[in-house]
Amino acid sequence: MNDIDILITASLPKFLRDPLEADYRCHDYAAHHDRDALVARVGQSIRGLVQGGGTVTPTALLDALPNLEIISVFGVGYDGVPTSYCREHDILVTNTPDVLTDDVADVAVALILMTGRNFVHADRFVRDGEWMKRSLPLATKLSGKSVGILGLGRIGKAIAKRVDAMGMRVAYTGRTRQDVPYRYVPTLEALAADVDFLVVACPGGPATRHVVGEKVLAALGSKGTLVNIARGSIVDEAALVRALERGTIKGAGLDVFEMEPQVPEALFEMDNVVLLPHVGSATHETRKAMADLCKANLDRWFAEGQVLTLVPELQ
Repeated sequence: MNDIDILITASLPKFLRDPLEADYRCHDYAAHHDRDALVARVGQSIRGLVQGGGTVTPTALLDALPNLEIISVFGVGYDGVPTSYCREHDILVTNTPDVLTDDVADVAVALILMTGRNFVHADRFVRDGEWMKRSLPLATKLSGKSVGILGLGRIGKAIAKRVDAMGMRVAYTGRTRQDVPYRYVPTLEALAADVDFLVVACPGGPATRHVVGEKVLAALGSKGTLVNIARGSIVDEAALVRALERGTIKGAGLDVFEMEPQVPEALFEMDNVVLLPHVGSATHETRKAMADLCKANLDRWFAEGQVLTLVPELQ
């Protein structure tokens, strides 16, 4: 073990926690019964901080860590990190992109399949003995349908590649037009109006909070299904519930929620909604790769003064 102190602000899996504790002096802020006392005792010595992708790190905590050099996020999302503060105070922020791209893209495609073909409802139909009494209502053919992707980054491109292979037509919107074989639509409302499935794949944070709101959902319309595998904050959840209750949109497939693990109870009784517990990267292989990269960023920084995955805002 070296003499570097690390603050841990999230519950971490054993395959990340054990290697961290083997190499660093770790202080478990997330589980501590008196966090203020812990920070008062070790705050001056903390040089690294490890948090989860959904962890919110307040600037008040960072103010109490004057020698903090690096925040290593166990996850691709880092919208809970005050990146402007970190830039001003020369604190590096790293995350774990790429290693979870395929898994998250798979979940997006699964939600398109489950909502479009009503597979969850079909499973219950068999289990409840309804197949013995009647026929399952017909579902929607997916090939030939259109998918609009909000945010054509790594994950967005992986989703596009998959649905394109399924014979679906792909369009996208984002900050800039890209050199890709998919149709660019300049506004989110126009994209929603033009597609059968609207997939949210952009980063979270203040800039994208509630960008999918009433107007976008109205544009998506009764022929459209919303799929969100990004961040719950991007979708105005109250507006989404109203749109589903009123039939404004056809359905929704959701892996993320605004106040997760809390989910609006109104969604539980809707057969046109598929709900997943934020499982985008939840495979043994990917979570281990995320853990390895999270720790590798710390190791590389403290050994060589470099990192592997600096977040874009600090590049």
